[in-house]
Amino acid sequence: MSSSSSPDWACLHHAYGSAEDVPGQLAALSSADPIVRGAAVSALSGNVYHQGTRWPASAHVVAPLVALADTPTTPDRATVVHLLHAVALGDLPDDVLPFDPVRAFAGAEQVGPSDEAAVLRVLFEDEDPDPDSVADVADAVAVRWAADAYRAAERHAASFLAWLEDPEPDVATRAAALLVWFPEVPGLATALARVGFDTGTSRASANLALAFLPGPPGSGELAALTACLASTNEAVRVTAAVALARRQTTALPDEALTVLVHADDEVTGVLPGWDRSLRGQVALALRRLGL
Repeated sequence: MSSSSSPDWACLHHAYGSAEDVPGQLAALSSADPIVRGAAVSALSGNVYHQGTRWPASAHVVAPLVALADTPTTPDRATVVHLLHAVALGDLPDDVLPFDPVRAFAGAEQVGPSDEAAVLRVLFEDEDPDPDSVADVADAVAVRWAADAYRAAERHAASFLAWLEDPEPDVATRAAALLVWFPEVPGLATALARVGFDTGTSRASANLALAFLPGPPGSGELAALTACLASTNEAVRVTAAVALARRQTTALPDEALTVLVHADDEVTGVLPGWDRSLRGQVALALRRLGL
């Protein structure tokens, strides 16, 4: 990060006031000391992703976090991607997928600088704050800050796509779980379909991402998912069946139905980056099929 491209952090706000402490916290994510890194993750989480709420500073940490994850020597890059996911998306649960950003951020464009300034003044400057004075715009302002963080992340989709092939499995797994929230990224479905079949959790995460893309699967997606039904990796096999059940409902291969029925009571665990368990994903797929 060059100083010429860095924002004036002291003039930005996070959950506790001035964001002037954020650059130091971002720098600490490169520390060789895991205790220092853990403290930085905790501080950043509380500052720019506070109980799911984003702030004016939140969108500005996206680029530095992407740069850290793009750097092979950064320690614990999977945690950096996890933090990026939180900043970009807040607490959005898997069950709102497929994601429609236009609908999710409707009204954000109506928020003006004066609305943001009024909310920040009540939160951080007034000695005797009157929350009721900004009640009519506070929710819309929060949506605006969330939209800004999301759009900031969307501009780095090329990096997310590259992470799908990362040698660190947790990075690739989280990349797929992040990308599903950006359905308009060019080449997304093709990139997800090309994730290696022998990569375990990252292939399974790519399958789940394919499950929640809109519309029926293309030929490349269909071929990849069908091939995954024969995998010896249970998570890969089950997530492929889930994807086919969601997007190929009227022409579901018998093999996919067999995988789902037999997995219902056996499959366990949660893939990194996803908040619903594999068992929960199977249950929803079976319900979608009317079973």
